[in-house]
Amino acid sequence: MRMPKRKSEENARANKEVDNYLSPAAVRKLQDDLRRLEDVSRPRAVTELSRTRDMGDLSENAAYSDAKGRLMGIDRRIFEIKTKLKNAVVIEQGSSDGRVSVGASVTVRVNGKEKIYEITGSQETDPGSGRISHRSPLGSALMGHLAGETVSVVNAERKEVKYEILGVE
Repeated sequence: MRMPKRKSEENARANKEVDNYLSPAAVRKLQDDLRRLEDVSRPRAVTELSRTRDMGDLSENAAYSDAKGRLMGIDRRIFEIKTKLKNAVVIEQGSSDGRVSVGASVTVRVNGKEKIYEITGSQETDPGSGRISHRSPLGSALMGHLAGETVSVVNAERKEVKYEILGVE
């Protein structure tokens, strides 16, 4: 029997596509985390696993199971970080040709107020501090435009909001 597909499940699967844009600071942080995991956390976990293995019957040894689970978690995190670093596309800060691109800072005027947004990869967004993804509605609308142009974005209330690009750095 074929299971029906829910729209929400299809959308979730489609949105799992992760872009690999990372700032130089994010790459350094991942490298530091990887070094810490490989040089400190993993050796400690291996030592703990050996110590608990020597306690006796492994089938009823909760400390051994816990240590084994901790080591597996560390190994999984190491694998994730190595994969992210291998596939990373380092963001160049600024705009070389004056167009909005990933890594650019964009000054816009919306509803009479000036705002500055930094266009980032989807893994580093923080809309509250002005860091928006190039895949967000506003970020994708701004991409490729120059200072002096106006872009329109439909917000959650289905109202069209106009953003005038004042500068791209």
